[in-house]
Amino acid sequence: MLLERIYDEDLAQASYFIGCQAKGEAIVVDPRRDLDVYLDLAAKNGMKIVAVTETHIHADYLSGTRELAAHTGAQMYVSDEGGPDWTYSAAFDSAVRMKHGHQITLGNITIEAVHTPGHTPEHMSFLITDGAQSPEPGFMLTGDFVFVGDLGRPDLLDEAAGFVDTRFKGAKDLFASLRDRFLTLPDYVQVLPAHGSGSACGKALGAIAVTTVGYERNFSWWGKYLKNNDEQGFVDELLNGQPDAHAYFARMKLQNKIGPAVIGDVQELVEYTTADLTQALTDDRVIFVDTRNNQLVHEGTVDRSLNIPGVEKAASYGAWVVDPDLEQRPLVLLAESREHAEEFRDHLVRVGIDTTHGFITTLEGLDLVTPKLVQPEQLDGFDRVILLDVRNKTEYADGHLPGAVQLSGGRVMWHLDQLPAPGAGTIVTYCQSGVRNSVAASALRRAGYDIAELDGSYAAWVSRVGNVPVIEAA
Repeated sequence: MLLERIYDEDLAQASYFIGCQAKGEAIVVDPRRDLDVYLDLAAKNGMKIVAVTETHIHADYLSGTRELAAHTGAQMYVSDEGGPDWTYSAAFDSAVRMKHGHQITLGNITIEAVHTPGHTPEHMSFLITDGAQSPEPGFMLTGDFVFVGDLGRPDLLDEAAGFVDTRFKGAKDLFASLRDRFLTLPDYVQVLPAHGSGSACGKALGAIAVTTVGYERNFSWWGKYLKNNDEQGFVDELLNGQPDAHAYFARMKLQNKIGPAVIGDVQELVEYTTADLTQALTDDRVIFVDTRNNQLVHEGTVDRSLNIPGVEKAASYGAWVVDPDLEQRPLVLLAESREHAEEFRDHLVRVGIDTTHGFITTLEGLDLVTPKLVQPEQLDGFDRVILLDVRNKTEYADGHLPGAVQLSGGRVMWHLDQLPAPGAGTIVTYCQSGVRNSVAASALRRAGYDIAELDGSYAAWVSRVGNVPVIEAA
C-alpha cells in the first residue's frame, strides 16, 4: 500500500493519496482544486486515480473532489449521513452516497466510512486496512474529527453557516463519536487528520503530522472527560476559547455543498506591460494585487491595490479581501516571474478565487501612493474615529491597546456595519506585527475608508512605548 500525505502549508490542510501497487489504482481523500500534485503522484507510481472522496462538507477551502473526478474519470464518493440539511446537491448525482460502514476496495486495500458527527453532522472518517499486511485496520483518516492534540470545532455552523446554537448538539455528538467510534479502536491505529497547526478548524492543533488512538486516549486534553464520562465538562472546555471563524467559511460551506465549479483547462496568464496596466487601472477594469511584504508596500504601492503578501499564505489572506460572489473583475498580480504568478493563482483557486488574469513583474513606471502610517509614540495624540484591532479575539483577550475595538482581519470586510462610515474620519488599525494589518487595511482603503496603519502594530507599541497592554476582565 502507498499512503502519501499532501500538505498545504497555506491553509494547514492535508489530503491523502492511497494506492494499491499491485492493482495500480488509487483514491484521493480531501483533494484541493489545483490537481498537479495528485496527477504527478499517480504518474510517478504508475497508478490510475479511480476514486475520490472527502470527509465532510468543508468550510475552510474549496473541495477538489469534482475537479479531480472530471479530470480523471474517478468515481466520487460522498457522505449520505447527517440528514437532509447536509445532503450534497444534484451536482453530485454521479457520486456514490455513503452510509456508515460503506466500503471502497482497491485491490487488497479497504477504505471503510465511519460516521463521526460533531464537527459537522455528515462527517465521515475512513478506516484503512492494508489486506496484504493485516485483516484489521491500521490507519484512520479523521478529517476534521480528531486532530493531533485537539478536536474539530463544533461551532462553525453557527459562526460561518448562519445556524443558531448548533454548537451544543455538535459538541455532544463529538463526545459520542469519540466514545462510540474512536475509542473503541485499538491503541495502535494511526490517526491522520485533515489539518495541522495554524488551521482555524480547532483551537490548539498540533504541528505533528500523525498520532495514534492510544496517544490521544491517554494524553489529549479531552481524554479525561471521556474516561470519567463527563459530557458537560467536555462540552464546556471544547467550546471555550475557540478562535474567530473567517467570514469566507460561509461561502466555502455553501459552495462545497452545492458543488464547486469545475475549472477544467487553465488559461495562460497575460503578462501586462506598464502601459497596459496603467490603462486597465484607469478604466477600473482590473484589481491590482501587491504581493510584497507590508514593509515594502509602505514604501509605495498602486492606489486602491490589495496587499496579499507572498505565495505562502496567498489563499488564507486572499480570501479575507476578495469575495468572488461580489467581485468579478480580473486580478493582476505583482509577480517575480510567470511561474511565481501561476503558483499564486493555484493558491487562490483553493478558496474559489478563479479570476486571476495576469501579472506584471515590476512597479517601475506605475503611479504609486504611500499608505498612511502612524508611529506608536504618536498614537495618543492622533486624530481618529476608532482604533481597530484586526487580530483574533483570543489575542485581543490576552492584551490590547487602550480603547481598541476588535474585529479580526478575516471578518472585517463582511462586518463593515460595525465601523464608522467612510468619510467619518481616520480609522487606525493594527495587528500583532503588521502583516495581517496591511492585508485588512488595503481592503478597507479600496472600500473607501481613510486608514492609518500603526507602524509595527501591537509589538512595536509595546516595545517602543512600554505601556502595559490592556487586559479587561471578562
